[in-house]
Amino acid sequence: MHMKRYLIPEDYHADPSVHAFNGKLHIYPSHDWDCTDSENDNGDQYDMKDYHVFTIDGDPMTGKVTDHGVILSLEDIPWAGRQLWDCDIQERDGKYYLYFPLKDRNDIFRMGVAISDSPVGPFRCMPYPIHGSYSIDYACFHDDADDEYYMYFGGIWGGQLQRYVDNKAVEAPYLPQGKEPAILPRVVRMAKNMVEFAEEPRAVEILDADGRLLTADNPYRFFEASWMHKYQGKYYLSYSTGDTHMICYATADNPYGPFTYQGVVLTPVKAGWTTHHCIVEWEGKWYLFHHDSVPSGKSWCRSLKVCELHYDADGHILTIEG
Repeated sequence: MHMKRYLIPEDYHADPSVHAFNGKLHIYPSHDWDCTDSENDNGDQYDMKDYHVFTIDGDPMTGKVTDHGVILSLEDIPWAGRQLWDCDIQERDGKYYLYFPLKDRNDIFRMGVAISDSPVGPFRCMPYPIHGSYSIDYACFHDDADDEYYMYFGGIWGGQLQRYVDNKAVEAPYLPQGKEPAILPRVVRMAKNMVEFAEEPRAVEILDADGRLLTADNPYRFFEASWMHKYQGKYYLSYSTGDTHMICYATADNPYGPFTYQGVVLTPVKAGWTTHHCIVEWEGKWYLFHHDSVPSGKSWCRSLKVCELHYDADGHILTIEG
């Protein structure tokens, strides 16, 4: 049994990205709003309009959570359409780069960037989205092995990943079926200026124990919500399986992969269609941040949670019950 804590019970936040800056854990979640839209596969019920940043004093399981207020809203983004979904942040040379998905005025998801001198803002938005960006669920990973930053992204259905092949939009989106290889997440190395891609995004292969790509009918295949961390020198790619409602993970020896599937991090949460997570080390312990919809009973009004995460002697993550 893993003890879990709701972090912000007075408001609805989800999709946490958590990083240690200036001796504190900082949480960058999406901000859910109640709405009248009915649920659909495009995610129109997730009509988010701004981001807050929160800090935790000390132990994530007991420490005080402080809301530092709105750090970015739709009104701050020159090219804004709608739906500020999950975000992530990284620091480089004293600057903080907030990466966010947002639909432009053609209702196409792009990757925006906002920059600040402080992890709690204020953030200044770049006037245009990153050239060549698409889809959702951006997770920017700093690799201490080469001091490079790698962006992992992608989500299907409402996340629009099924609309792209080889980084080009296709006229007829396609979702693989049955034993066809599943749609894969993407990875791209960031340029030194942190506001451009240094290369073309590439697919991240997730293989089974026999070296074959996971198929579309495999309940453990990728759907959305990539996250990358390292443990004992290995690269751990974790992700949401979406409509099978799990967080799973795969490992590799380099940030591009291929990754080999290893197991389930989190079983389906209660009262929530999907979940979205991050895995963070803090003061010698590891934590899983995620969300569910138990307090509201509505899948589009989600609440942040945290629990401790453990590995076995071989580096396998011990499954947490949702």
